[in-house]
Amino acid sequence: MFNIKDILETNRMITQNNLDVRTITMGISLRDCGHPDIKVTAQKVYDKITKKAEKLVQVGEELEMELGVPIINKRISVTPISMVGESCDSNDYVPLAKALDEAGKAVGVNFIGGFSALVDKGYTKGDKNLICSIPEALAVTDIVCSSVSVGSTKCGINMDAVAEMGHVIKLAAERTADRDAIGCAKLVVFCNAVPDNPFMAGAFHGVTEPETVINVGVSGPGVVKHALEAVRGQDIGAVAETIKKTAFKITRVGQLVAQEAARRLNTQFGIIDLSLAPTPAIGDSVAHILEEIGLESCGGPGTTATLAMLNDAVKKGGLMASSYVGGLSGAFIPVSEDAGMIAAVERGSLTLEKLEAMTCVCSVGLDMIAIPGDVTAETIAAIIADEAAIGMINNKTTAVRLIPVPGKTVGEKVEFGGLLGYAPIIAVSKFKADAFIARGGRIPAPVRSLTN
Repeated sequence: MFNIKDILETNRMITQNNLDVRTITMGISLRDCGHPDIKVTAQKVYDKITKKAEKLVQVGEELEMELGVPIINKRISVTPISMVGESCDSNDYVPLAKALDEAGKAVGVNFIGGFSALVDKGYTKGDKNLICSIPEALAVTDIVCSSVSVGSTKCGINMDAVAEMGHVIKLAAERTADRDAIGCAKLVVFCNAVPDNPFMAGAFHGVTEPETVINVGVSGPGVVKHALEAVRGQDIGAVAETIKKTAFKITRVGQLVAQEAARRLNTQFGIIDLSLAPTPAIGDSVAHILEEIGLESCGGPGTTATLAMLNDAVKKGGLMASSYVGGLSGAFIPVSEDAGMIAAVERGSLTLEKLEAMTCVCSVGLDMIAIPGDVTAETIAAIIADEAAIGMINNKTTAVRLIPVPGKTVGEKVEFGGLLGYAPIIAVSKFKADAFIARGGRIPAPVRSLTN
């Protein structure tokens, strides 16, 4: 039971420390929407989404008013479109992306994810068609998000797909060059992709999920930062304990919202993703948490250790607050979406190489990083391969969301707006891996995959 102290504390978290429910995401299965005629498929996709998610935004807004908890985004994830489009005669899946975009706008959501393919060990016809359609699909839609899984601990890494995604990212940047390559901000390349992830741009509705489901992503870097101010000077054990207790409270808020949303929408409650997802707002930064723990600047010595401790404590606290913790559930480090990360890049303490090291111990990967527009597709592919290898070997989800901004270079900035924020262009190593990427094939699964 909540007492008056708990209620007052939660109210302070919301009004002063940027506590919010970052997203209510409805997952919708489109497995029954396939048809040989892509126009029929597109219509079936539109009809099903608009029917199932008709009241999603309304319920989210009602819960905001009744509970006093900000719900920043209402989103939809769908079955990977590579599977839905497999039965179509057409090789161009852009009409399906447009159907997603129109359906999402019709019901009023912020984003719709699932223009996706899972190619950890190889391609089907639908996978190839979807991947070839990504640059155009992201250029002609506004709220559609895309993801491609290129590897896993069980399967190894599909290096043919890694190489292709380097080119797809470059093409997506070129097709949206007039908008600072915004298409790339809606495209994620995964290793060990999670099928119940409520966070964009990587959300999709997995094939093991029910017909519809509600997944909720909570957030609260500002709340954790504020809580740590009360234990300045105390040892690391006290810091971890404070984070754990704070994560518990944050997750309980998300649990309440998720259960009530699922009940009102007459669907199943899936998971709570308790990731610390930052925003560009001052006071809502993961980097600032690390600096509160004792770093002079995020990216300096000690960053990986403090981030590992933060990530672990968040998971421990959240697991005690809900029996259905899932998704990604950790600390996100997207550069453009975190005021502290942006400042660390600008002062020179945070580099691409340090960010890669940090991804070994947190969620999710190299995220929302703007790089010079002249970086080659092969170099981008090599960065994807490095990040996928971290995920494969460590049995964790890793991802890459790089934005090669045409016409811009190190020292310049790119503005995305809203939750996507802005980003300084980060330097990329000049040394090439073209011959490695040209080999193709598949990196075998590691020994730790043999767990059966």
